[in-house]
Amino acid sequence: MRTAPVLIVCFSDKDAYLDRYAEPDKGWRDRDEARWPVPYWDVDTGMAAMIMLLAAEDRGLGACFFGVPPERIPAVKNAFAVPDRLRAVGVISLGYPAPDLKSPSLKRRRLGLDDVVAYESFETPPA
Repeated sequence: MRTAPVLIVCFSDKDAYLDRYAEPDKGWRDRDEARWPVPYWDVDTGMAAMIMLLAAEDRGLGACFFGVPPERIPAVKNAFAVPDRLRAVGVISLGYPAPDLKSPSLKRRRLGLDDVVAYESFETPPA
């Protein structure tokens, strides 16, 4: 990650999102944030990042999504003259993969479906 030749900084734009959903074809005429139970402008930015990660994998590239520590966000925005209205959601490092080094986190077991999926209700045990 530290030597990747490409870093893609992913920014969300709440104003553009709220403006788009206030257009006549969307059914609302205002920009009321209360309509959104979560900040979908950030969610959509994360989904766009996932698409880039999958595309990198399809092309045989190495890629990793990581966050920007809050104390470093002003420097990142300043370095690239990023408008204040944009929020840094994360960064994708992109390049050719290094030799396969096993992550120490692989020592933990992977959770099974029954550990992460609820069927019909959170109180209903899996069949």
